[in-house]
Amino acid sequence: MKSVKHLLDTKQVRIISVSKNISVLDALKVMTDKNISAVLVMDEAKLSGIFTERDYARKIILQGKSSKDTMIEEVMTPNPISITLSDTIDKCMEIMTEKHIRHLPIVENDEVKGMISIGDLVKYIIADQKQTISQLESYISG
Repeated sequence: MKSVKHLLDTKQVRIISVSKNISVLDALKVMTDKNISAVLVMDEAKLSGIFTERDYARKIILQGKSSKDTMIEEVMTPNPISITLSDTIDKCMEIMTEKHIRHLPIVENDEVKGMISIGDLVKYIIADQKQTISQLESYISG
């Protein structure tokens, strides 16, 4: 069974985070600059939350709050569900489906190793299936 470590080996790992003491507007600027839809919220090198576009829509826009005047700590999802490098791709898909989330931070021994998205999982699964099909075709014709 393929693990999160296998997936990370196939992609560029960028850990993009913000402090819990910045405004939502500043976090959105980071997300826009990096072209990401979620950012980790760190407190002294430890994961304390995650802030996503969904959080922005539900906790800022729909509640009439100001992104300039609201601190990220007020609207982040605290203590997000996380995974480890040894967790399987199937487990990640189960968690995301069951919990209706699109991003999973990867944490080992309280250290953030990265984050994967549902898009990362889908790309990895498709590539893995293509490789399996190619191997089967080679086996059948060879």
